[in-house]
Amino acid sequence: MCAAKKILKDVFGYDSFRNQQQDIVETVISGQDALVLMPTGGGKSLCYQIPAIARSGVGVVVSPLIALMQDQVNALEQLGVKAAFINSTLTAAEEDAVKEQVKNGTLDLLYLSPERLVGEETQQFLRQAEVALFAIDEAHCVSQWGHDFRKEYQNLSLLHQKFPNVPRIALTATADQRVRAEIIKELQLDEAKVFVSSFDRPNITYAIEEQENGKQQLWRFINDNHPEDAGIVYCLSRRKVESVAEFLTGKGRKALPYHAGLSNKVREKHQNKFLMEDGVIIVATIAFGMGIDKPDVRFVAHFSMPKNIESYYQETGRAGRDGKPSNAWMAYNYQDVVMQRQFIKDSDAGDEHKNVLHNKLDSLVDLCEQLECRRQTLLRYFDEILDKPCGNCDNCLNPPERTDASTEAQMALSAIYRTDQQFGIMYLIDVLLGNSSDERVKKLKHHELNLFGMGKEHVKTWWRRLYRQLISQGYIDVESEHGSLKLNNKAKPLLKGEESFFLRDVVKAKNKTKKNDEVDLGRHDTVLWNALKKLRTDLATEQGVPPYVIFSDASLLEMVRKRPVEGEKFMYISGVGEYKLAKYGEVFIKVIKDNPLPDKLDNRLEEEVNVTLDHFLEHKSVETVAEVLDLNLNTVYMHLSKAIAVGLVDKKDVTGLEDADIDYILQMAEMTGYLEDKKMKPVYDALDGMYDYRILRCVLAELE
Repeated sequence: MCAAKKILKDVFGYDSFRNQQQDIVETVISGQDALVLMPTGGGKSLCYQIPAIARSGVGVVVSPLIALMQDQVNALEQLGVKAAFINSTLTAAEEDAVKEQVKNGTLDLLYLSPERLVGEETQQFLRQAEVALFAIDEAHCVSQWGHDFRKEYQNLSLLHQKFPNVPRIALTATADQRVRAEIIKELQLDEAKVFVSSFDRPNITYAIEEQENGKQQLWRFINDNHPEDAGIVYCLSRRKVESVAEFLTGKGRKALPYHAGLSNKVREKHQNKFLMEDGVIIVATIAFGMGIDKPDVRFVAHFSMPKNIESYYQETGRAGRDGKPSNAWMAYNYQDVVMQRQFIKDSDAGDEHKNVLHNKLDSLVDLCEQLECRRQTLLRYFDEILDKPCGNCDNCLNPPERTDASTEAQMALSAIYRTDQQFGIMYLIDVLLGNSSDERVKKLKHHELNLFGMGKEHVKTWWRRLYRQLISQGYIDVESEHGSLKLNNKAKPLLKGEESFFLRDVVKAKNKTKKNDEVDLGRHDTVLWNALKKLRTDLATEQGVPPYVIFSDASLLEMVRKRPVEGEKFMYISGVGEYKLAKYGEVFIKVIKDNPLPDKLDNRLEEEVNVTLDHFLEHKSVETVAEVLDLNLNTVYMHLSKAIAVGLVDKKDVTGLEDADIDYILQMAEMTGYLEDKKMKPVYDALDGMYDYRILRCVLAELE
């Protein structure tokens, strides 16, 4: 076994690498540079953690946030990996102790902020040590075209200059072609091997709707799909964060605000509750989420439109890191678009940069207004082609319709022009509907305009939706101070009838999203599952770490299904390495032993056979057992045939055959010599293939 695979198994407890992980790990171990683009939840951390352990010296990791450093170090310590960080939370004595570990070569991984790393003092003490590699996490922060630009990242090019023989690995989950090019340029990664994984997150269902009654729409989404799940709700402003958190709390959910206006102590308290407890909803500005490794976030909801697709992709990617079905939902409105455009206008960026930012916002608006598959549109932005619609977004599951509204769009634009571009949406709609209750209408003689009352064919909400879509698609600008609408150059061809405009119709969801049940277990397994979860929670609370750092849900579920009662078998559970076996094996095995299967299942059959039998006795359906246990039908029938052989279940219940069919099969088995040679094919042939091998195996099991 190669060094990397041995570390993967012994330290991290996994039998095999995922996707491109092994190639990336071996590239860095060999001393080459690498640029890695991999989606959130794809396993980026292993790509530098394993090489850092395998190579001589300390792996230095550039991390932009203190919370991210602490989470990573906590997780590594649970694996027995020697890891530490240096940041402002340490005392001088604690910092000196970490530096001493680095100099002595007793540390595997050291986490630093970019500011700290490029400081002369840090450079000096690293030159006195042996550095295994530099890992630059969240590498998109180096790009001024990226969505999280941090100027200090651009100083990291000095790593190449001052440590030319130390391999560097830069990692990000979000980068288009322009950002990738700038990462390579700014970090001097010209010789780096580039690894681009698929950006697709197939377990995430994407849904975007126009915001009409925002809070009620948000509540309907959460209550219908995630009544008890953990999730994140993103808002654009602190005021909206507080308002939405209060609203959800009033609905009976544990919803906590998180934004820069709260004290560090409160933010830390709320984040810890989110990480440590089940079913907590964090309502946050974009200040929350980077580096949050909580695997069971079942939904991310955007109550406000983010600034670009990169932000949207990164934020939605915080859902479903465990690979289970999750939701990304957004409700947008034209005010969000107006606000984002105003942010760009008021920024200090140059004209070229502003044009790029506007184009990025336009791409997000296009995603919102898109009538085709959302996933295809999203992936196309990152230069990835999905051959066919995904079948797992709102447009695929509930296809929208659109109406040719070119004539009405001309009327809407004309109303702006005829009223001298001085008024907002509601006033313009009054003019189109022939409503003169606003005293300004008669005072300014707008009731005498030819288009006054021409829009009575449609109701006020219809016109409001039309104006919103005209704004969001860039035909109309909104004056920020008073909200008056202005025509721009894009509006001219439409106003003159030279192009068409199609209005996206409001589509009400026909069905609830499939409930993302945590696990589907038999009644006996549920008892053990709850006992294991309680033990995990108790251990996590005692150590001050999130429960998933002890063991993931997937590891607990595997314990339930395999019920290992010896250390050697416990080691085969995914996520159990040597350190966790030594630290936790005994207490988890005790819980498994204390929650045995009932007497009927207390036999000499293999544990997996008993698990299958337990589920069959409850569900009475082979297909259901296969789905619940994620087994193929052949395996389920094989397990049940063993149970039939020792009299624990009736072959008629398993096969669904009548007595006459069973007698006929047994007769043919006797005629073909099955009792002597135990060969099933002659029996199958004698029956002209009327019964498949799975059924025959179950019928003949009692003859074994």
